[in-house]
Amino acid sequence: MFRFIVRRLLQLIPTLFGLSLLLFIWVRRLPGGPEDAILGERGTPEMRAAIRRSMGLDEPILVQYGRFVQRLLRLDLGTSSSTKRPVVEEFLERFPGTVELTITALVIAIGVGIPLGYLAARRRGQLLDHLSVGGSLVGICVPIFFLAYVLKAIFSENLGWFPSSGRQDPTLDATRITNFFVLDGLMTREWDAAADALWHLVLPGIALASIPLAIIVRITRASVLEVLNEDFVRTAEAKGLTERTVRGRHVLRNSLLPVVTSIGLLTGGLLSGAVLTETVFAFTGIGAFIYEAINHRDYPVLLGFIMIISVVYVLVNLLVDLSYSLIDPRVRVR
Repeated sequence: MFRFIVRRLLQLIPTLFGLSLLLFIWVRRLPGGPEDAILGERGTPEMRAAIRRSMGLDEPILVQYGRFVQRLLRLDLGTSSSTKRPVVEEFLERFPGTVELTITALVIAIGVGIPLGYLAARRRGQLLDHLSVGGSLVGICVPIFFLAYVLKAIFSENLGWFPSSGRQDPTLDATRITNFFVLDGLMTREWDAAADALWHLVLPGIALASIPLAIIVRITRASVLEVLNEDFVRTAEAKGLTERTVRGRHVLRNSLLPVVTSIGLLTGGLLSGAVLTETVFAFTGIGAFIYEAINHRDYPVLLGFIMIISVVYVLVNLLVDLSYSLIDPRVRVR
C-alpha cells in the first residue's frame, strides 16, 4: 500500500509541471495584458513599458517562467490588481465557501444517487426504474442557473423558507476561525451560527447537486446491472447466501469502481467553483471571483487560483486512485 501511494505521488510531479507550463503560456496569450488591466485605455506607452518592467514582463520567457515556478513553490502568488490584496489571502477567504457548497452538493448527490441507482437496477423495467431514468435525464438537461432561479423564487422569495443569498446572516456576531462557517459555529459552540450557515447551503446545494445526482444515478444503475449478470453473483445466490450478503459484498462493492471514478471527477469540477450557482445566490466562493478576475483581466488572480485549483483537482484524483486500492486490492499490483 505504501509503495502504491509513493508511486502515485511521484506521478504527480510531471503532471503539475505540465499544468504550470500550460497555464503560464495560456495566460500570456490572453488578449490585452496586465498593463491594460492596471492602466486602462488611457495609459501611455511609457506607462505601459514601466508596468511591464516592474512585473518582469520584458524579460525572456524562460526567465519569466522560472520566476513563476519559484513563486509558486513559495506560495507567493502575487497581489490582485483589482482588490490590491495578496492572492493567497483572497483564495483562503473564498475557498472554504466553495468547499462547503461542494460537500453539501456531494452529500445530496451521493446519498440519493447511489441508493436510487441501485434500486432502479434491481427493479429494472418497473416504475421506479423508469422514474429514475427519466428524472436523471431531466436533471442533466435542466440548466443549473434556471433551476437555481426556480428554487430561489419558490422557496426563498415566495415561501420564505430559506435565505436567498449569502453564506450566513450578516447580523449574526459569529466568530471566524477557519472561514468554514459551519465548522466555526461547531467549534465555538455557536449553534445558531452553524445552523444558519447550513440553512444558507440548502438551496445552492440542491441546485449544484442536480447534474452530479443525475450522473451518479445513471452510472450506478448501469454498473449494478452489469455486475448482476456476472457468474460470481449467480454462484453466490446458488450457494444460498443471504440477499444482504450478496448485495453488499458482491454486487455493490464490485460496481463501485466506475461510480467512484465519476464522483472523483465531479468533485474536482465542483471544487473549481460553481460560477452560475454562486452568482445566483450571491455566494462568496471562488467561482464568482474567477469570473470577475477574467472580466477585469486580473492576471495574478487567474494564475494563482487556477494553479491552486489544478493542484486540488490532481489531489482529488489521487484520492480516487487510493480508494480504488481499498475497493479492489488487485489495483495495487497493476
